[in-house]
Amino acid sequence: MTAERLQKILARAGVASRRAAERLIAEGRVTVNSQVVRELGAKATQGVDEILLDGKPIPEPETLVYFLWHKPKGCLTTMKDPEKRPTVKDFLKGVSQRVFPVGRLDFDVDGPLVLTNDGELANGLQHPSREVEKVYLAEVEGRVSGDKIARLEAGVVLEDGPTARARARLIEAAREKSLVELAIHEGRKRQVKRMLELLGHPVLRLTRLRFAGLEVRGLAPGELRELGAGEVAALYLAAGLSRDTKEDDTVG
Repeated sequence: MTAERLQKILARAGVASRRAAERLIAEGRVTVNSQVVRELGAKATQGVDEILLDGKPIPEPETLVYFLWHKPKGCLTTMKDPEKRPTVKDFLKGVSQRVFPVGRLDFDVDGPLVLTNDGELANGLQHPSREVEKVYLAEVEGRVSGDKIARLEAGVVLEDGPTARARARLIEAAREKSLVELAIHEGRKRQVKRMLELLGHPVLRLTRLRFAGLEVRGLAPGELRELGAGEVAALYLAAGLSRDTKEDDTVG
């Protein structure tokens, strides 16, 4: 067995995210072989060393799983809803592990979402520095001009600040409505809708086409499939991580 960074072991055991695990260590709440550890670079070997959090043994690590889900319209990207609307949990029959969505899609937006219990990968894919691409197809009101496409690509100024440069393509333009493909790498709330509305083209219908290169081709709305090893490796690369333990310990 190989020694790993303590915060990584805690995150894999599902007790906290890696960043939250670092705070637990800094607060002196973690012991290794009866010794309080506060050094973030400290390593241990699960199954060999006794690792306690608040005096209790941490759980055995979960088996990591990775799914691609075709989120349907009319569904919340949460695990429960007090108003009893459909959520991710309603589509997880047959999945025994505790998984969660990587990022969110609005209630009225469909498209690919990654579901996993790999918190480290999820954090990496959502970190702004990784610039993971998300591609959308928007049906909007009115005829979109080439000038508007150029403005989308250069970035627009929303109420929460300017957007980063994007890729935009006019698919179809008619008098009453247009189709626009927009690729962004930020994750602001309702960003695509707000960008297009700012330019005078409210969104009538929005679909996510790709996330980190993944498409839902062959999956009906609500269906999911397990990702292949090559697809998972590509996600690790997009997140700036390595599945090799030694290299991964150098991340963060």
